[in-house]
Amino acid sequence: MPRTPSDVVRFGANYTPSQGWFHHWLDFDLDAVRADLDSIAALGLDHIRVFPIWPYFQPNRTLIRPRAVEQLVALADAAAERGLDVNVDGLQGHLSSFDFLPAWTQTWHRRNIFTDPDVVAGQAEYLRTLAAALADRPNFIGMTIGNEVNQFSAGPHPDPDRITEEQAEAWLTRVLVACEEGAPGKLHLHAEYDAAWYQDDQPFTPAQAARLGGATAVHSWVFNGTAQRHGREGVATEHHAAYMIELSKAWADDPHRPVWLQEVGAPAPLIPAEHAAAFTEATVAAALDCADVWGVTWWCSHDVSRSLADFPELEYSLGLLSNDGKVKPGGAALARIAKERREYVPAPRTTALVVDDDPRKRSACAPGGAVFEAFARLAADGVRPAAVLAGRAADAEHLAARGITEVVLPGEVG
Repeated sequence: MPRTPSDVVRFGANYTPSQGWFHHWLDFDLDAVRADLDSIAALGLDHIRVFPIWPYFQPNRTLIRPRAVEQLVALADAAAERGLDVNVDGLQGHLSSFDFLPAWTQTWHRRNIFTDPDVVAGQAEYLRTLAAALADRPNFIGMTIGNEVNQFSAGPHPDPDRITEEQAEAWLTRVLVACEEGAPGKLHLHAEYDAAWYQDDQPFTPAQAARLGGATAVHSWVFNGTAQRHGREGVATEHHAAYMIELSKAWADDPHRPVWLQEVGAPAPLIPAEHAAAFTEATVAAALDCADVWGVTWWCSHDVSRSLADFPELEYSLGLLSNDGKVKPGGAALARIAKERREYVPAPRTTALVVDDDPRKRSACAPGGAVFEAFARLAADGVRPAAVLAGRAADAEHLAARGITEVVLPGEVG
């Protein structure tokens, strides 16, 4: 449904525990979690995204550890005490360059995590169990299937479980149903990294992202070639999240489907520490100039401790807060934005770029592609572009529903 003038965008953080990173589930300390949540709430944020580690919670296909589920519920209850709502990502899956897959899917037990009937049944039971454990909590937003699980399905992953688009859709449908069975009526969705929008041979497609689940998740990272090509202050860099939001809206059947900017961050050295606040403010301002944005969830809450080894360098410094809980400039910037809580009523974007309907041609939408660069040129000229699928470019009803009055081809943008 369209937002009303009384609606305000949600602001939150992807919760990265300050002690032990996501390995904290192995030595769960509720007092340490509470201290982290205090520092997040002090920024004026209203929700967190939480990451159980799949093999820690389900080490055997028929064993979902009750104690781990209890700890997840305790974390959610601690968040509620601080006015924070909670979204839970189930299948971790992939986090900050590390893969976490249970032993019962690997090596001697190697099975395709998207198509093997036993594996998928185990995933469904796991997601259903987590959702059911939190279903009665008023601060439980709902489940995200997992974090960027599409990276397991194609290159550049070094050992992918390859599937077809049809198999990807069948898998998504099955696991989303499991979440709904566990917690009926909550906001359940799935989330892919940007290969779903940009990579021609990726089996998870833009149509799936924009049509399955209760909202479209966007993960915007400018280290994908955007900042390298356009620089830290380039229009394309500061508008990358807005571009992905508008691209997602082209593929949605519902012209007012909610879009969740679920991951966005300021990665060094492409975005130096001294520029993080300016990047944060510019990125969020551009995103809030798009219609139907449900919320902005920054990656991440706390820096990764330097005592932990082997992370890519950029992963150590993405926090709104330092590892010891001090507010960083980017955190202060997001806190200022969240405090304003402005009414969320952007004007319609009246000019739309045409996007090819064929997902095998989606690289035109990637950094350097014709659609991407045309959007950047239009944004630099102050045009506030939208995007529309080629098959809808002459659909007067669809265009009117989105407020689009002019349709242009990428090649027509000078």
